Amino acid sequence: MPQTSGMKPTLDKDLSKVGQIEQASHSVGRSLLMPGLALVFIAVCAVFATTLTGSAPQSYIIVVAAAVGAYMALNIGANDVANNVGPAVGSKALSMMGALAIAAVCESAGALIAGGDVVGTVSKGIIDPAGLADSSTFILLMMSALISAALWINLATVVGAPVSTTHSIVGGVAGAGIAAAGIGAVNWPMMGQIAASWVISPVLGGIVAALFLAFIKTAIIYQDDKIAAARRWVPLLVAIMAGAFSTYLATKGLKHIMEIDLQMAGLIGLGTAVLTWVISSPLIKRQSQGMENRNKSLRELFKLPLIFSAALLSFAHGANDVANAIGPLAAIVTTAQSGAVAAKVGIPLWVMAIGALGISFGLVMFGPKLIRMVGDQITKLNPMRAFCVALSAAITVIVASAFGLPVSSTHIAVGAVFGVGFFREWYTANSRRRRDYIARNPSNPDRETAPTNDQPRYRRLVRRHHFMTIIAAWLVTVPAAGVLSAGLYLVFSTFG
Repeated sequence: MPQTSGMKPTLDKDLSKVGQIEQASHSVGRSLLMPGLALVFIAVCAVFATTLTGSAPQSYIIVVAAAVGAYMALNIGANDVANNVGPAVGSKALSMMGALAIAAVCESAGALIAGGDVVGTVSKGIIDPAGLADSSTFILLMMSALISAALWINLATVVGAPVSTTHSIVGGVAGAGIAAAGIGAVNWPMMGQIAASWVISPVLGGIVAALFLAFIKTAIIYQDDKIAAARRWVPLLVAIMAGAFSTYLATKGLKHIMEIDLQMAGLIGLGTAVLTWVISSPLIKRQSQGMENRNKSLRELFKLPLIFSAALLSFAHGANDVANAIGPLAAIVTTAQSGAVAAKVGIPLWVMAIGALGISFGLVMFGPKLIRMVGDQITKLNPMRAFCVALSAAITVIVASAFGLPVSSTHIAVGAVFGVGFFREWYTANSRRRRDYIARNPSNPDRETAPTNDQPRYRRLVRRHHFMTIIAAWLVTVPAAGVLSAGLYLVFSTFG
């Protein structure tokens, strides 16, 4: 008996170790599942390209390019799409699964319906194809750019930094272009505009989002009768959102289906805004019947518009940014098949499908990390703040387009999140209206209190670590992708 009782603790320890090993193996298995599925998708795309090209000239190049394009599309879905649905998830207007489903469907629809059938062979006019020696040089250049951009976006996703996929591919094209044809081959004025957009995009996005949040706080949140104020102003805000997104989709998402100038797009947006205001006013009044006079009620009124905004942003993103994945791929396919470099190329349906499906799969498999970063970890969002972020993304793109400014949708959306957070820091410390409201409502149900003499009036509501990480990633995206692409081109040209 003594031996048996002595063996029991030892047996328990051994069983505990076995349990820990099993948990560790399950964890490792889950961590390897998604990369494994990604590799399967890339392999399927390569096999599919093989069946289409058969014994065509340079078919092996098309197969490799299809695999690389699929890898790029997966990374765009993992990183870039978070900006569209992250605020809705962070504000609890959408669950993670709901956001993934809406974004995957709308991204694919945007890419396949409005993604266009013609793109420039060299992204943003960075390199003049006429300055390249031959078609083989061009293919190596585009392949290097595509691989380097995909690798950089993958690295940014791992460290949790939302970066511009457009800037990544631009940096890749510029780096490989310099390696292939010298520094004079790059369109440096265009590169200067892109560098300026590093500052213009997030600043504009942050300012617009902060202005709308300031209006909501002043006109609705810190009014004694919040519900009456919401009935007056929420329909107008929803109408502005509908008008902005109509204009945004007309100028960006639907430009490949029909030619619409900015003036016509503005008229479409104005008509949509008026119609939305007429419809939403009675709906908001009915929805607000019986609601408590508190911020929790206001959040409910903003949830549905926020869900629609996430869907519309995803559609427009799929229509525009899918070219970042399939533009270089389409260029490689066309050049390999024809043996000549064209200024513009048509996009085969199978190439478009790789981009659309890759973005959707990348979002579902790897997107939650960046969605949580944008929606929850930079600053705390609620439906009102997230609404301001989504509205800022649409309006800023429209304003930038009117002035001909090159902007990044990623930088705008994340800049809007920063703008909302930094504005809240300033407003909490300095707003007289907020202090007067709290003084008039000492027992307010939202538990908001004014700072006392023993408490600091200034609270940090934006995580500085994430802020610095993201800014650093933005600054190095173009040069990092460029250096990596130049190195890949030199390796390919040496051993290819």
